[in-house]
Amino acid sequence: MDDPELAAIRQQRLQQMQGSNPEQQKAQQEQRQAQEEMKNSMLAQLLDQDARARLNTLKLSKPDKAQMVEGMIIRMAQMGQIGGKLDDASLVKLLESLNQQMPRSNSTVKFDRRRAAMDSDDDDDDYGI
Repeated sequence: MDDPELAAIRQQRLQQMQGSNPEQQKAQQEQRQAQEEMKNSMLAQLLDQDARARLNTLKLSKPDKAQMVEGMIIRMAQMGQIGGKLDDASLVKLLESLNQQMPRSNSTVKFDRRRAAMDSDDDDDDYGI
């Protein structure tokens, strides 16, 4: 039904509506990578090895919180609030103060055993064994 010319026009129009072309996307990706590398080099200068390991562990479990802590550490360094390298104990204190400031989410997991229970005795009766 659709001719190739019409499909090409639609594709071009869609790209215009999205506001980006492949070159712009590539440039944005390179810029994000450069920013990430700069952030990582700053954190390597600001944190000792144990603190960096703790931050990486936090990044695996709670990426949003780790990103917030990274930004906070970089801002503190730019304001001159950090003298030397932060050790693990200092990072723990920073995380504890951040935990007290953040609202705690009360998410719970409920497991209804009645629906999920698979009784093997009931299965034997169904097969006439």
